[in-house]
Amino acid sequence: MASGDFCSPGEGMEIPQQVCSKQLPPCNLSEEDLLQNPHFSKLLLGLSQHMDESGLSLTLAKEQAQAWKEVRLHKTTWLRSEILQRVIQELLVDYYVKTQDTNLTSEDKKFHETLEQRLLVTELTRLLGPSQEREMPPLLGLEKADLLELMPRSEDFVWMRARLPLDLEEQLKKKCFTLLCYHDPNSDSDSETLKAAKVWKLAEVLVGEKQQCQGAKSQQKEQTVLLEKKSATYSQVLLRCLALLQRLLQEHRLKTQSELDRINAQYLEIKCSAMILKLRMEELKILSDTYTAEKVEVHRLIRDCLEGAIRLQEQDMEKSRQVLSTYEVLGEEFDRLVKEYTELKQAAENKRWALREFNKACR
Repeated sequence: MASGDFCSPGEGMEIPQQVCSKQLPPCNLSEEDLLQNPHFSKLLLGLSQHMDESGLSLTLAKEQAQAWKEVRLHKTTWLRSEILQRVIQELLVDYYVKTQDTNLTSEDKKFHETLEQRLLVTELTRLLGPSQEREMPPLLGLEKADLLELMPRSEDFVWMRARLPLDLEEQLKKKCFTLLCYHDPNSDSDSETLKAAKVWKLAEVLVGEKQQCQGAKSQQKEQTVLLEKKSATYSQVLLRCLALLQRLLQEHRLKTQSELDRINAQYLEIKCSAMILKLRMEELKILSDTYTAEKVEVHRLIRDCLEGAIRLQEQDMEKSRQVLSTYEVLGEEFDRLVKEYTELKQAAENKRWALREFNKACR
């Protein structure tokens, strides 16, 4: 396929995208992918000429269609026999139900018993199978000839076979009417003639509804694929928007934030200095209003005296620390002397107190 096959960029991108959405569903490609890979787009267009909408090659699609046609044919044949089998079994079930409720005629009993006997013998004969193909001995030693002896009489079988289509037709008519009433509940009150006319068209109606359902499913599938593409595109757009926001945040807001913080810090520093000066001014104003010059001079002298006394006390304390450090060199002997001195001092105090008490008593 030559590159000149693309008439325009828009048309060239539109065709591969249609191929991706219909014939190649797994290829979820965006327009950017197709623009970046033009040769791959040509490959998709080339593949689309050899594939159908399901993604199969034309040869395989033709063989698959023929196989499905045969399957539907065999399925229809099997369904017919299966429906007849089940309808016959329902006839027998209805017969046993009616025997408990109502009295049946001898002809009805004969018909159902002959039908049941014929079905049982036929089923058992089928289960036994041909004798030449059997590897194991037959069940209970029965042979096909033994079962054929249990067949109903030929006259009864011919009579039952002649009546069977009428009963089957009646049973199928009831089931068709039941299906019609289920599909259209308003038909329950219609006459049998009108019901039969509606049943005749019911198959076409069901086929039309089935086609509508399939069309709706196909549209839903296409909408789902489109929604997935739009969701992917939306996610990509969101990621781009987030990247742009992050870039704007880093390049603009964060760049100006440091300058703004510096200006705010300077402003707060200047404001704090102004507050400190204002507090100092208020303090000086209070002092000037409270104390006169004479009071301030007296307070200064008192402060000088107190500071001098504090210095003397600190000097005495330093001397005492030096003396204590000298005594600490003596160790345990000094501690013992201190303890003994303390005890002697306490005893002397006790004796002085006793002497004072004695003098008070003598007076």
